[in-house]
Amino acid sequence: MFRYVLTAALALSATPVFANDSIAELGTGGLILSRSDAVAMESEDLYISPEKVTVDYVFRNNTDKDVDAIVAFPMPDIEGDPNEMPAIPDGQNDNFLGFEVTIDGVAAKPQLEQKAFAFGIDISADLKAQNVPLYPFGDAARAALAKLPQAVADDWIDRGLIIEDTTDDGSGMKTVYVPFWQLRSTYWWRSTFPANSAVHVAHRYRPSVGGTSSVSFFYDGQFQGQYAAYKTRYCMDGTFENAIRKAAKGNPDGTPRYFENRIAYVLTTGGNWATGSIGKFKLTVDKGDPKNLVSFCGENVRKVGPTRFEMTAENFYPEHDIDILLLAPSGDGGSGG
Repeated sequence: MFRYVLTAALALSATPVFANDSIAELGTGGLILSRSDAVAMESEDLYISPEKVTVDYVFRNNTDKDVDAIVAFPMPDIEGDPNEMPAIPDGQNDNFLGFEVTIDGVAAKPQLEQKAFAFGIDISADLKAQNVPLYPFGDAARAALAKLPQAVADDWIDRGLIIEDTTDDGSGMKTVYVPFWQLRSTYWWRSTFPANSAVHVAHRYRPSVGGTSSVSFFYDGQFQGQYAAYKTRYCMDGTFENAIRKAAKGNPDGTPRYFENRIAYVLTTGGNWATGSIGKFKLTVDKGDPKNLVSFCGENVRKVGPTRFEMTAENFYPEHDIDILLLAPSGDGGSGG
């Protein structure tokens, strides 16, 4: 595994991270084609930042016949568990990532396929019969659950569709029903790939950015906690680790003062095309702020701007997904690298 690390020296402090300080990121990726034997991915230009992900593709049909296929964008599965709230850009919308797509520069209108599951059983029909939205985190779902007949609510609790949650809303303790099901969502559309021709497809969305309130792999003056897992997942090397040590010096608790942000991109679906590889691949990672630190795995990465880093490759086979660790200073000071 190759590695590239950008570091910035910050002399700051923070407190150790506990489990309930963490928000999970949702791994999201690119497009999937129903037929891959005739259509190759000629190029992919991937841009990832904390604010947006954009992907520009050129697909080429190398055969003498038009190819009709279904193209799909799988949204990440989300769990309706109030104790495991993931990072969701839009908490009220079925299109919770703000997904958009264009084909040869023209905006497409993909269809949305959604299903809800509890313990692996499709319970979509149960929810629809009671006019309960399948999207579990919106206000509409909670409002609909509050109107359930008692017999239905009792049955759904027994079957694991919902749970009771007791909280203080400011006027005293109240018990409400909250979703506990899993939602699977996929955007899809039919597309024609003309014979011996290229088709340009671009899509964009807001990423799910997980995080913690401070650094989870270094505290009390030493690397610990999730250090071993992070070192492998984000390719943290000696240079990065030295920056963390330097940032922790002078702080009474021996902890660097950073917020931790994480982005996961599922790249391996890019190997599902005719050639099994991406003809020309370009990755741009934008850390967002010059003061931020960023660590991710890559090969021959170069800095192309104050916050941007590029990796390019030809005949690229995506063996691994992309995991990006961003550390943002939680206090004043610091300089970018």
